Amino acid sequence: MMDNIFDTHAHYDDEAFDADCDALLAALPEKGVRFVIDCGCSERSCREAVRLAELYPYVYAACGIHPEDCEGFGALNSLRQRMMPFWQHPKCVAVGEIGLDYHYDIDKPMQIAFFEAQLQISLELDKPVIIHDREAHADTMALLHKYKPKGVLHCFSGSAETAKEAVALGLYLGFGGAVTFKNARKPLEAAAAIPTDRLLLETDCPYMAPVPFRGKRCDSTMIPFVAERLSDVLNLPAQEILNLSCRNAQLLFGI
Repeated sequence: MMDNIFDTHAHYDDEAFDADCDALLAALPEKGVRFVIDCGCSERSCREAVRLAELYPYVYAACGIHPEDCEGFGALNSLRQRMMPFWQHPKCVAVGEIGLDYHYDIDKPMQIAFFEAQLQISLELDKPVIIHDREAHADTMALLHKYKPKGVLHCFSGSAETAKEAVALGLYLGFGGAVTFKNARKPLEAAAAIPTDRLLLETDCPYMAPVPFRGKRCDSTMIPFVAERLSDVLNLPAQEILNLSCRNAQLLFGI
């Protein structure tokens, strides 16, 4: 069994885990999982992420307003007042999941305004950001160049060139189940193009389960399948990839 697993992006607050969340989380350490960051995307899910972090010593929270949740949040000028209690919680280690998503028809200026406001707050609080970038590379990178936060581009899907650009800004890249898919050329090339001290592993569970579990509910115990696939392009044993990604995550998130 592999160990030293650090899942830097999970959503155990998702309804897909309603039936067995506590049992699943309680069993993670005996299955090699050392740490999990549960990422809130809305006010409700941030509250749940913090609750889980309070219950389990190896679970930490990230709190933010996801681009898909901006409209439902309401007025941007209430962001600081409503979210600051989450960000100031001792087990909240990042501002996230935040970013841009142009795949869906969501007002772009509104997304940008929420993203920019949360980037500014992350710098004030000296917390890393966990960034969602879907079909919005140009605008995402423009804001990252402007603010230069520390953090991670989660579920990285860009080119090797964009990966190098992000690393040059001091960012980390998160890789998950997508690297095991048949069409995974771009993320594998990106992983091979960056220094190993900038690589993080994640699930985005309950989504993005790796092969051979694709289409099923994902959880943190599946990360070794991601490490096995990355070992082919990094020429490192899968356990060493788990070890180094755990060290990287501990350094970034101060754990």
